[in-house]
Amino acid sequence: MRAKITYFLTAAVLAVYFVLVGGRGLMLIRLGTPISVPFGLAVLVLPVIGVWFLWKNTQFVTRANQLAAELESEGGLPVDELERDQYGRILRDSADEVFARRKAETEDAPGDWRSWFRLAVAYHDARDTPRARKAMQRAIALHAEKPVQA
Repeated sequence: MRAKITYFLTAAVLAVYFVLVGGRGLMLIRLGTPISVPFGLAVLVLPVIGVWFLWKNTQFVTRANQLAAELESEGGLPVDELERDQYGRILRDSADEVFARRKAETEDAPGDWRSWFRLAVAYHDARDTPRARKAMQRAIALHAEKPVQA
């Protein structure tokens, strides 16, 4: 729940920032000078890129949460079996051990979105965020490809 609140607060702050920057870009364009118009257009590019990035990220998070909810309803969410230090941080050896099992599971069933989801969680626990994101994107794509059951 804390992560959702943080995400929405960050998104709201970014939205306000995009509006403010966009307003400045339009103001520069309205000035109409040979320097202000191109500069204003350049400033407008930043909010456009930011909105696109925020939209894509929100779609990713929403789809990943939908997969998590479906997996939870099936009873297939990975169990937290990781060892932690006295401060609650995951021990690297423990994360590596779980990761090895999840990787083998995914290699045995490369077309199963559930194994890719669990692999993404293992990557995340091992602090490999780029690979966690790619694995989750693969899970989302495989889930979208699954045949509709009647």
